[in-house]
Amino acid sequence: MSREAKKLGRGVAVVGAGMSKFGSFADKTSRDLFVEAFQAMAKSVDKGIETKDIEALYVGNFSSDLFENQGHIAPIMADWIGLVPKPATRVEAACASGGLALRTAFIAVASGLFDIVVASGVEKMSNLPTEKVTDTLAAASDALYEAVCGFTFPGLYAAIATAYMAKYGATPEDFMRVGIKNHKNGALNPKAQFNKSIKDLMNSRIEKAKQKGEPTPTWHDELEFLKDPAANPVVAWPMRLFDCSPITDGAACLLLVAEDLAKDFSNAPLHIIGSGHATDHALPEREDMTTISAARVAAKQAYDMAGVTPKDIQIAEVHDCFTIAELVAIEDLGFFKPGGAYMATREGVTARDGAKPINTSGGLKSKGHPVGASGIGQVVESWAQMRGEAGPRQVPGKDIRLALTHNVGATGGTCVVHIFERR
Repeated sequence: MSREAKKLGRGVAVVGAGMSKFGSFADKTSRDLFVEAFQAMAKSVDKGIETKDIEALYVGNFSSDLFENQGHIAPIMADWIGLVPKPATRVEAACASGGLALRTAFIAVASGLFDIVVASGVEKMSNLPTEKVTDTLAAASDALYEAVCGFTFPGLYAAIATAYMAKYGATPEDFMRVGIKNHKNGALNPKAQFNKSIKDLMNSRIEKAKQKGEPTPTWHDELEFLKDPAANPVVAWPMRLFDCSPITDGAACLLLVAEDLAKDFSNAPLHIIGSGHATDHALPEREDMTTISAARVAAKQAYDMAGVTPKDIQIAEVHDCFTIAELVAIEDLGFFKPGGAYMATREGVTARDGAKPINTSGGLKSKGHPVGASGIGQVVESWAQMRGEAGPRQVPGKDIRLALTHNVGATGGTCVVHIFERR
């Protein structure tokens, strides 16, 4: 057996999952959001959980230091949920902080060090004006070779998008279709930041123009709306406003236990059967900007550990911080051949009722992207879908036994992949 496929000491299961509402909350701190997520997680545990039984806390967080002027955030979160003096650890990996917090917690339980732990993530981003948020996020890029040249993340992902278009023949409309799909899913998610489809947003703009006595827009469909620079301005071509994930506040929590304890907590636990983590070069050093090698390596590690293939995965939550990122992700994960993702999206394969549903939660694009919490939020959606608890956005006609989450930091310097099984 290769080192990548080596099994860890014992199995680990998710027996609880919850998240706060994602959005922009001027009246809430990260502590408030974290408590909200923790309480939702505790409520989801079928047979209950006593806080005193939790042995450790892992908190994914990118930069509370800059967003809230608050460092050392893990013990503060532990205090607010009554976990002191149990160990609490902050995990930072840019936008993959949540995914890496999950992996760290997973290893802690699989190793036998702990039996019951919480993996979580939190970010409170809306305290700062947009330009300051942009600067804070840019701190996750390469300060010597990317940020110093004026690149922010919309620009970096725009470079990936133009490379993808040049290599495979995709168009800006193909990126728009990703956003349309994810907003359609997010409209069904009560925890999502944007609970409206692109069509809803378009019709709202039309109605407002009528009420104000202004010229009524004549958009015939969502694509026409998204191609209108007045409604959807260019941020960094070909990325427009609706190609970008929003500034988001939010938190999410998971309860992980040793596999042999799972039935003591849950009637339908999710078993973590695969985990992978890899790193990549900064964008200027890559030979091919249309793929993230860290995602391919992390995915292979997870598939090998789980003993499954991409074809076996029934649903996936992937890191769509920008619409181009979803297309790159589902190719890197092996769901589609290189250059094949945009055609699959055109054909509805990745829709909620398609053959390979992607981002049923609405993804980062519609659900929101509180960067430290996003990787954990992806698992909350997997929990709901695999247990048949996703309500109106439940994937139709599938008995979901295998799901995957894919969480990326920056432009792929970090990637974490997890695979879950319901037995």
